[in-house]
Amino acid sequence: MIAIFVDGDACPVKDEVYVVATRYGVPVALVANSPLYVPEGMGVELILVQQGPDAADDWIAEHAQPGDVVVTADLPLAARCLEAGARALGTSGREFDADSIGGLLATRELKEHLRGAGVATGGPPPLSGKERSRFSSKLDELVQKCLREFPADAPG
Repeated sequence: MIAIFVDGDACPVKDEVYVVATRYGVPVALVANSPLYVPEGMGVELILVQQGPDAADDWIAEHAQPGDVVVTADLPLAARCLEAGARALGTSGREFDADSIGGLLATRELKEHLRGAGVATGGPPPLSGKERSRFSSKLDELVQKCLREFPADAPG
């Protein structure tokens, strides 16, 4: 069975994930360093990991497998999940794939270098309604693909 893993501490689209997951009966693992609200009856499990900068990322990367969808804005985590065969979706609705992740990681590294040199690069703006809608549509599409490619009754 496929699952959706959410890098939960700063995820702005948790509610959208819950709606799509409930529609298809797909379990959700919300992975976080601190307690978060989890709705009852929607197949969402809160996975609390120890404090640390990469504890949630490490847990997700160790558990994600082919057929799973990982929701994260963290590019290194997305790359690790892609290597494991999972699909990775950014919180703005952008799907990360083998063709795009290298360039995105390079851009991230450049921005990190600029910040270290004192250049203000700014953070991401809040999500608009249009971006939330795009995220929901893309997650719905990915879950449908994964359910077709990895049916629950398939051996293995």
